Amino acid sequence: MTMATLSSAFLFIFSCFLACPISVSGPATFLEDFRITWSDSHIKQIDGGRAIQLILDQNSGCGFASKRRYLFGRVSMKIKLIPGDSAGTVTAFYMNSDTDTVRDELDFEFLGNRTGQPYTVQTNIYAHGKGDKEQRVNLWFDPAADFHTYTIIWNHHHIVFYVDEVPIRVYKNNEAKNIPYPKFQPMGVYSTLWEADDWATRGGLEKIDWSKAPFLAYYKDFDIEGCPVPGPANCASNPRNWWEGTAYQALNAMEARRYRWVRMNHMIYDYCTDKSRYPVTPPECMAGI
Repeated sequence: MTMATLSSAFLFIFSCFLACPISVSGPATFLEDFRITWSDSHIKQIDGGRAIQLILDQNSGCGFASKRRYLFGRVSMKIKLIPGDSAGTVTAFYMNSDTDTVRDELDFEFLGNRTGQPYTVQTNIYAHGKGDKEQRVNLWFDPAADFHTYTIIWNHHHIVFYVDEVPIRVYKNNEAKNIPYPKFQPMGVYSTLWEADDWATRGGLEKIDWSKAPFLAYYKDFDIEGCPVPGPANCASNPRNWWEGTAYQALNAMEARRYRWVRMNHMIYDYCTDKSRYPVTPPECMAGI
């Protein structure tokens, strides 16, 4: 190889280094990317830290958070929820800007139920401090029998909540119509397990049965791919980040069919159609997918 060829190769690699997207990928173990934020005695590491057990009993629930915050990307975890009688418990996996007044937040909340009744997953979105966008879907499988993957994709085009490969919620970027969209504040990744029997199951009618405690949930395969903050200043605006690619700017045909199937067969509450709360349909509800 000549000196000219070597020089050209070096320039190509260097230019790619400057232009190519920079992201952080999922850790091999829990403590590489997360820290315990609540009751370390109630979170146990398993398999050398590649999985964890969350514990809820009458003494405490528990929680953990990412060590860094991220602006756009994908976050996913495999979770096995509390088996049997889990009424009154909430297992949450969410992103939050951790800002008091103008909060951005993307929520998965898994609402326990009596034995034999379906688990409900509630999603919610806060954009520029405005939340109250709850939707609830009954899961079509037993999420306590095995691990399932729960994913949030967040880019400049939309936010999508996935259960395994099935999109259950889409929130489009409609800033052109003056609809708030989270894009300025980085968010951390959080999870908690706690008792919320004043509202979690049938609006608080079903109370937690402490004789079934401890309640146990399991997590593994923690995966974060996004732009860390603090980090490279141009990362979040880089259109070459994979999550900004054409394939992630809208649901594909198969995803759209799955999305409609979930909403027709398994959705049990949608704030968009709750006329007692919103006599006028919120504008984001007309955006489609």
